[in-house]
Amino acid sequence: MHERKKLRYTLSFLVLIGLTIVLLIWNLVSGSSVMSVQDAFSALTGKNADPTAQSILLHIRFPRMLAALLLGGALSVSGFLLQCFFGNPIAGPFVLGISSGAKLAVALLMVYSLQRGLVLHSFWMILASLVGSVAATAWIIAVSGKIRNMSLLIVAGVMTGYICSAVTELVVAFADDANIVNLHNWAQGSFSGTDWSDVRAIAVTVLVTTVLVFLLSKPMGAYQLGETYAENMGVNVKRFRVLLILLSSILSACVTAFAGPVSFVGVAVPHLMKRLFGTARPLLMIPACFLGGGVFCLFCDLLARMLFSPVELSISTVTAVFGAPVVVWMMLRRQEGRV
Repeated sequence: MHERKKLRYTLSFLVLIGLTIVLLIWNLVSGSSVMSVQDAFSALTGKNADPTAQSILLHIRFPRMLAALLLGGALSVSGFLLQCFFGNPIAGPFVLGISSGAKLAVALLMVYSLQRGLVLHSFWMILASLVGSVAATAWIIAVSGKIRNMSLLIVAGVMTGYICSAVTELVVAFADDANIVNLHNWAQGSFSGTDWSDVRAIAVTVLVTTVLVFLLSKPMGAYQLGETYAENMGVNVKRFRVLLILLSSILSACVTAFAGPVSFVGVAVPHLMKRLFGTARPLLMIPACFLGGGVFCLFCDLLARMLFSPVELSISTVTAVFGAPVVVWMMLRRQEGRV
């Protein structure tokens, strides 16, 4: 039995890595300017490269592709942490309104800076998004203390998201005409427009935070078995819960700061990874969720760019098409007592 589990885990990781490589190459060669794998390789290495193709790959597709991979992984890990915290497989940054709280904070900062002609450093974007995420999370935690029914908690999170989104729309509506288009595109969710400075900020924030999350794998495993068990295993539960929420907020805040709100990834992907691996062990689920989230967002971003080209869909539109049915299925199974 142990050997079968090890084989399943190994094959599952190989499948995820293989899908990641395939989608990375597919994203590179696909677009309004189609090129072969050989042309893309030549453009990246600089050997007999076409200057136009090289510019498209290095300054548009490559940064966008890396952003989709990193931010998709971050959102999925964030969702897994929230599910661990609330003990509910339907919990996630978008469903609980946390992404909407981050979106509101960033929108306020963007309007303020654009009206004054200020150029924002990515640090301030992430900080504003983090403040919004933490505020929304604190509200959900406060509500969870009053509401014991997790279904009602999800409804409260959805309502919180609607309120934050409505206020964000008001903020965008009163922005200067010249700034409305940029704000509107960002508010819909998109990986487009990402440059190398954004990728560096994303990589540092996401990878450092994910490593810190991975270091919490052992106490997370104990926490999944109940707070009493975790305390008996020497886990400081209060401090651990604060760390869990803080790390989850940083990951979801980074996504919202650079790509806007991205729906259902944080709920659907962790569940799919649990089904694929047949376990909920954090030691396996954290890297699995990161890879799975990256694969999911790379695939959805490819569809967003190519499905109705030259018209580009928002990333949340595509992720909702694939993620929402998974959430509905989970809710039905939970109602039947199978999740």
